[in-house]
Amino acid sequence: MINWFKNIGPGVLVAAAFIGPGTVTVCTLAGVNFGYTLLWAMTLSIIATVILQEMAARVGIITQKGLADIIKEQIKFPWLKKIAIILILSAIVIGNAAYEAGNISGASLGISAIVGESYYIFYPISIGIIAFALLYIGNYKILERSLVVLVLTMSISFVLTAIITKPDISLMFKGILIPSFPKGSMLTIIGLIGTTVVPYNLFLHASLVKEKWKKQSDLTFARKDTYISIILGGFVSMAIIIAATSIQGYEIKNGIDLAKGLEPLYGNFAKYFLGIGLFAAGITSAITAPLAAAYVANSCFGWNASLKSLRFRFVWFLILALGVLFSSLKINPIEIIKFAQVANGILLPVIALFLVWIVNKTAVLGTFKNGWLQNVFAGIIILITMILGFKSILKVFELL
Repeated sequence: MINWFKNIGPGVLVAAAFIGPGTVTVCTLAGVNFGYTLLWAMTLSIIATVILQEMAARVGIITQKGLADIIKEQIKFPWLKKIAIILILSAIVIGNAAYEAGNISGASLGISAIVGESYYIFYPISIGIIAFALLYIGNYKILERSLVVLVLTMSISFVLTAIITKPDISLMFKGILIPSFPKGSMLTIIGLIGTTVVPYNLFLHASLVKEKWKKQSDLTFARKDTYISIILGGFVSMAIIIAATSIQGYEIKNGIDLAKGLEPLYGNFAKYFLGIGLFAAGITSAITAPLAAAYVANSCFGWNASLKSLRFRFVWFLILALGVLFSSLKINPIEIIKFAQVANGILLPVIALFLVWIVNKTAVLGTFKNGWLQNVFAGIIILITMILGFKSILKVFELL
């Protein structure tokens, strides 16, 4: 464990990326509406995320290239290559610009829970300034350590919130291990999986590991970092579901409503724990989303830019600025978000297929390519992502 802390890194940033305000909201609704019964969906999500992110990390370390770079190299047909690049850019860059408003709004709500709403107009700008400063420094180690602190703060906050609700241990383990599908739960199950198995994290992870590790022998450290970070991140999501199961008689729509619902039973501690957790969840995602978009644009356009490059900074600044703008004006970019959901619904199974194809190529990974057991698990995950993508698209067009 001590060695892991010395080599802690990209895995924590991936966990920071998938535990955002959207995840907090979906997990809250899962706990309020279905109790412990959907915890198994988080178990499934954790397993799927670990497997896919390990593949992405392996590609990044062995090839010392971004995932988009490898996809471009391996697609030999020009027209197919262009379609892939457009799809990736649309879903990751434009999608992240839309969701950035949600990340910043979530962090702002966290501050509101702690200090009140009187100065809400200044919260998004303040969060934007913090994110800008960390990204502009352009030092990977500083960025990494800052996010580690925020993730640990978020994790402790949500876990403490779950503990003070005194969960039913037997029902909790039953929910974690035994799948069930209560009436009306399908969209929540899709949401739990969809907010954890995130397409842009595959690109982010492949790019970040090559910033930290340069040798093939470092793959051992990367795997430990991936497994521990994502499993801990999954436990944090479970803690939110567990905390929400104790709420009765309140209309719950987001994390702040959860805080209000817990306050009569558990006092101000619940409000403060949740407020700090939601703030940390929002600001970590507000940093990682622009960073991921910049890495993807960097690979797709073949810039080969560094963290301090003007082009790289322009992409993340644009996404951060749009997030601050939409959050400050309380504009809900519905059409953009719908487009992002459709694109992500298509992108997730497509990228998963590309990823499995790449990690099976000897020309790319040599002796580090997938084994048969890894391919069996990957095949199951791809099937799940295809169903998830199809359901997501139907949901957007209100055909469910």
